[in-house]
Formats: sequence, C-alpha cells, structure tokens
Amino acid sequence: MANNPGAKKAIRKIAARTEVNKSRRTRVRTFLRKFQEAVTGGDAAAAQGAFVEAQSELMRAVTKGVVHKNTGSRKVSRLHAQLKKMSAA
Repeated sequence: MANNPGAKKAIRKIAARTEVNKSRRTRVRTFLRKFQEAVTGGDAAAAQGAFVEAQSELMRAVTKGVVHKNTGSRKVSRLHAQLKKMSAA
C-alpha cells in the first residue's frame, strides 16, 4: 500500500486516467459495432458513413494513447478491406 503522499496521489491519478480511458475504449467499440452492423445489413452508404466515423474514433484513441498507433492502423485497414469487399460484391 502507498505510504507517502506522492504515491497516494499517483494512485488517484491512475484511477482517474483509467476511468477516462475506459470510456474512450467503450466509445471506439461502439463505433466499430455500428460499422459491423451496417456491413451485415448490406447497406453500402450506411457502411461508408459508419466507416468514416469509426476511423475517426480509432485515430482519436490513438492520439489519446488508448490504442497503439499500429493497432489503430491495422484495425482501420481491416475495416476498409471489409468495406471494399462489400461494395465490390
């Protein structure tokens, strides 16, 4: 357990940061789910719009440090591949 004031403050900061990051991660997952629902629904226009929003949220999570840069790029790439596959079919 923390004994000095600096360590106690660090624990408080970590807890606050964890809450913020948790909400950001949840927000990203929501936009990813909306994209998946649009793709499975077969609506290309809705999928395109959902892709733009999901990509924006993912990159925002990258800049905030919630997701690693390569992870965000990989996820966007896979979403775009799904979108291309859907619009080609």
